[in-house]
Amino acid sequence: MHAHVLAPEHDETRREDTILVLRRATWADYQRMMEMRGDKSAPRISFLDGEMEIMSPSAPHEEIKGAIGCLVEVYCLENDIDFLTLGSWTLENKALKTGVEADECYVFGPRRETDRPDLAIEVVWTSGGIHKLEAYARLGVKEVWFWRRGALTAHCLREGEYEEVARSEVLPGIDLVQLVSFLDRPTTSAAMRGYRDALRK
Repeated sequence: MHAHVLAPEHDETRREDTILVLRRATWADYQRMMEMRGDKSAPRISFLDGEMEIMSPSAPHEEIKGAIGCLVEVYCLENDIDFLTLGSWTLENKALKTGVEADECYVFGPRRETDRPDLAIEVVWTSGGIHKLEAYARLGVKEVWFWRRGALTAHCLREGEYEEVARSEVLPGIDLVQLVSFLDRPTTSAAMRGYRDALRK
């Protein structure tokens, strides 16, 4: 395997993610790495066509992904939408040479047996690594949201490829611009209260 490290210049502040990309990795390498990590939520490990990404999220990354997830849950509660929170659920398929772990993921509606979430959320804090949309497309995830540079974009699966869309289809009424506007609150609880109050107006 060949390793390529994407890391911040001033690591003492850990304001950015640390990403290690292993080239020419095998599926067995990926499975060994997953076993070594065990039940921990980090680092998050992804695999696509022989490239393995090992990402150690920074504190800002975790703060943003947690806040987005909490606001999604506020929206669902205010609109009586049933949901199942699945966190960084590991999705993998050996035949498709694909494995990925979202920052957050959800299934909406009544509880049902499923092998994939309806929505995966990815926070892109440090660029680099594998092509996540390709991985999610192979695994059949209906919708993926990317947070990047203060904006959330929604991507819906269409005949095996993702198309960026103006509005979410798994949560049709949600306004992503409005949701993002609450991410600058000093605490997650303040963001949740503010968003809840805005939804009730």
